[in-house]
Amino acid sequence: MPIPLERGCYGEEHAMFRDSVRKFFAQHLLPNLDRFEDQREVDRDFWRAAGAAGLLCPTVPEAYGGLGLDFRYNAVVTEELSYAGSSASLPLQSDIIADYFVDFGTEEQKLRYLPGMVDGSVVTAIAMTEPGAGSDLKGIKTSARRDGGDYVINGSKTYISSGKHCDVVIVLAKTDPDLGARGLSLFLVDEGTPGFAKGRKLDKIGQHSADTSELFFDDVRIPAENLLGQENNGFIQVMTLIPQERLSQAVMGQAGAQRAFDEALGFARDRKLFNTTLLDMQNTRFTLAEHRAMLQVGWAHLDHCITRMAEERLTNEEACAAKLWHTEMQWKITDEALQIHGGAGYMNEYTIARLWRDARVQRIYGGTSEVLKEVIGRTLS
Repeated sequence: MPIPLERGCYGEEHAMFRDSVRKFFAQHLLPNLDRFEDQREVDRDFWRAAGAAGLLCPTVPEAYGGLGLDFRYNAVVTEELSYAGSSASLPLQSDIIADYFVDFGTEEQKLRYLPGMVDGSVVTAIAMTEPGAGSDLKGIKTSARRDGGDYVINGSKTYISSGKHCDVVIVLAKTDPDLGARGLSLFLVDEGTPGFAKGRKLDKIGQHSADTSELFFDDVRIPAENLLGQENNGFIQVMTLIPQERLSQAVMGQAGAQRAFDEALGFARDRKLFNTTLLDMQNTRFTLAEHRAMLQVGWAHLDHCITRMAEERLTNEEACAAKLWHTEMQWKITDEALQIHGGAGYMNEYTIARLWRDARVQRIYGGTSEVLKEVIGRTLS
């Protein structure tokens, strides 16, 4: 079964939007999916087509070219993209980065970047992770020093999604080393800025349609107007928006798990073994029955979280729990779905192989499962 349509968080208008999203992916994504995987990024033409179809940044206000909708429309796109088996970085731009501009950008910054983000002519990235700092952001080394009317940035970032072909990147840097996490700030660095260099595309296990690279900043001088939000307020800004980022990853996890289940069910129905089908064997039926139950619970919980986010009531702890549960569930179902495929599951020509490779990082980025447990655990005392 595909993604269920009768959902508590959606109405008729969302069903109509979902239909348009599915038609767009059928025309522009699925025929090119293997090529995108091989070239380790999606075409810029695909970004522009997605923008023209209204799939990018639907929550951006109409004054800046958006549709002024709520997160439920983002969730529809993310669900359908994940179910299609693609790791294209549309959710990164729509679900994560856009709100940094909407919530913290100046009017000039909004007018400069948001219309292009909506129409697909501007691709964005956000650079936080460094070789020696990931989930613990206060450990970053990249610095930004005020010099007259400019800031000068030095340091490096790694594992940056869309890093290779982004037009602008949001950079988290230390502006006051003595303040720890309270001494971090966010800056906008445009492609082509002297001293800003993009490294190679990193060779990842999975998610090949999402280009990922290192970024280097060698005395990168930017005007003070490129500060995003307030100086030394970067950590608070990140923490304010991270619940939506983690919910987006939970959405990807749930939809990806549904696709893995559907692939396994279809394979089990067709695979002959000992004069019967694989599905007729009790062990397979019990495994898939457990998956079906987990997915049923997962969709209900996801609807609850999406509704809370649309109403701006989802807490950080709830988002952590959603990301933790849905991505761990995704891995369990996807791994067991590959096992049901047997040797065929280890062949890249089968969809389950790509789903399996792409699922593994879900338990790492956006906060590892272990870090999320620690965050949730702190609320128990």
